[in-house]
Amino acid sequence: MKLRVGSRDSQLAVIQSEIVMAALREAHPEIELELVTMKTTGDRILDRTLEKIGGKGLFVKELDAALREGRVDLTVHSCKDLPMELPEDLPIAAFLRREDPRDALVLPLGASVWNRSRPTGSASPRRRLQLEGLFPDVEVRPVRGNVPTRLHKLDSGEFGALVLAAAGLKRLGLEERVCRYFEPEELLPAAGQGILAVQCRSDMDMSVLDCLRDQTAEACARAERAFVAELGGGCSSPLTAYAAVCGDTLTITGLYADKYAHVRKDTASGPAADGRALAVQLAKRLREDGACPEK
Repeated sequence: MKLRVGSRDSQLAVIQSEIVMAALREAHPEIELELVTMKTTGDRILDRTLEKIGGKGLFVKELDAALREGRVDLTVHSCKDLPMELPEDLPIAAFLRREDPRDALVLPLGASVWNRSRPTGSASPRRRLQLEGLFPDVEVRPVRGNVPTRLHKLDSGEFGALVLAAAGLKRLGLEERVCRYFEPEELLPAAGQGILAVQCRSDMDMSVLDCLRDQTAEACARAERAFVAELGGGCSSPLTAYAAVCGDTLTITGLYADKYAHVRKDTASGPAADGRALAVQLAKRLREDGACPEK
């Protein structure tokens, strides 16, 4: 049996695909694996923010086509980069154990102090909203590109700091670049941040992927994605959710900023088995609490 694994061609995406392939090899040494890389539209267009060019779907368009056409059998994604609405014929078949979900502050090489007179780089409305609330003196400016490209822009003096996902830095072996971590209580990460997701065709025998599945990660990812989907969120929306499981209880915290710029944040807990329903209820409550009548 041979499985072709589709991936974006960035260094981080390849490393993440190799994590999946290593787990598959360990559980199924009889399976032959081949990595197939490709550049997506989202990787090619770097001079505009995602909301201006079509959203997160631009990171999966080519990979989805390769799956449908049978050129690959699996695709590996950072869960946070997947659109909230996925086609029924290309389901997420496995969520891997979560890496560090936090955001991290990165300073230029050799710097020990955050120079807030220079802009802080982040293309995420979620990060921008929360950073400006935590640090009113900071200007947050969009930055695009893969992690090495962003770090080059930082080290060349274009930015005073970057805010990046800790998971990506750790997988790239760049943990030493982290100046400080933002705990979820102060800066909520993106929905699904730190979790790898594996997509396949719906007609595929998914039992081979059992070795990849982490029930806790799946419960958290599906709850977080359900929260964002209920509020119609994507890359252009300053909203997110973060869930954690303790025993049989899932606790989810959601952040929502409506069109009137009212920022709402709240937490709910309940049975982990009902995580998605709990997340939807929380989203509806925040939307109703933040509603402002039309003038």
